[in-house]
Amino acid sequence: MNEQPYGVPCEHWPPKLTPWWFRLCKWFRDRDLRSQKMTDITLLGCDAIARAVDRNAGILLAPNHSFHWDSYCLLRAAEQLRVPFYFMTAWQVFEVSSRFTRESMQRCGCFSVDREGTDMQALKTAVDILKTRTNPLVVFPEGDIYHTNDRVTPFREGAAAMALMAAKKSDRPVAVIPVAIKRWYLDDPTSSLQQTVSRIERSLHWTEKAHRSLRERVLHIAEGLLALKETEYLNTTQQGSLRARIQGLMLALLNECEAKYSIAKKDTLPPERIKGVRQAIIQQRESQRTTATERARREWDEDMNKMFMATQLYSYPGTYLGDADSIERLVETVDKLEEDVLGCAYPTVHGAKRVTVQFDTPIWLDKNSSKSSSASTLTAEMQHRVQTLLDSLNATPTP
Repeated sequence: MNEQPYGVPCEHWPPKLTPWWFRLCKWFRDRDLRSQKMTDITLLGCDAIARAVDRNAGILLAPNHSFHWDSYCLLRAAEQLRVPFYFMTAWQVFEVSSRFTRESMQRCGCFSVDREGTDMQALKTAVDILKTRTNPLVVFPEGDIYHTNDRVTPFREGAAAMALMAAKKSDRPVAVIPVAIKRWYLDDPTSSLQQTVSRIERSLHWTEKAHRSLRERVLHIAEGLLALKETEYLNTTQQGSLRARIQGLMLALLNECEAKYSIAKKDTLPPERIKGVRQAIIQQRESQRTTATERARREWDEDMNKMFMATQLYSYPGTYLGDADSIERLVETVDKLEEDVLGCAYPTVHGAKRVTVQFDTPIWLDKNSSKSSSASTLTAEMQHRVQTLLDSLNATPTP
């Protein structure tokens, strides 16, 4: 998982969707997909978008977000339909990009959102798109890339809330279209995986365990890394299953920081609790920008690092490798370890891949239905639909 800066964004980057620029950038998108060896991309159910466009509806696309470049795979549908998409994008992506890249992103329909704050400008932009534009808006409800393509990470409610708000205020319906993006390997990645796993073992000053199976080596690395982090944060190692220990360390970090910043515990998902701690740290930083001591600044940095660790822990279900005998799950876990241990911005390309993007039938919202629906109910349906699509794609024989 890639670490990002957290704080108050220096500015808001609005969309500047320019169709001719979007078409021009197709060459660059195709080049990047070729570099990732993702050239076999199948689109299913694109007519759902076409029909919604014909009805002049607002369109919200809600895909899973499991690997880098999945948005480029999704944009194959925009190219086929000749209808560019808008994308709600974390402000940190703009912050770390060059001036030219920022401008290009905006002209391709991206606009920034501060996920740790109450970003009214981003909300207004999203609702306006759903109320007035023919171009679909893409929001990834999982928020982050968790590298668990078979299993949807619980959706956050922001996307559903935007759709309901737009439907309530608009004279036209809003179509919420769940989208499943699924990736498989065409080439056997085993040899390349062994090299990456050996690099990770060497980075830990371990001898390479080439005599063991890849699955055993990956689980051994996970156990060792977890023990190191338990010792760092808890001064001891925990007992129990890998899943229980991951949960235990994550909750310990959350409980410690929530108590420190006087945050009332809520029955919410870990990402929302992490967001609450980050908000508290950012507020203190801003209010004491000129008066804070060096010690206070170090503590804020340490607590931000703890929340990043909590996010990393949340991204490891602890049972993902054991639930199914899948080379894709093994690759995803190694990809995640490569980012987390070796600090790689992007994981190694281990072989050619095929990708399927499937669009579900729309969930239609209008002024009347939006009054009786809740964000939590709509979010649950969106998540269920995406997981059902992924399960169906996995059950389909490989062509």
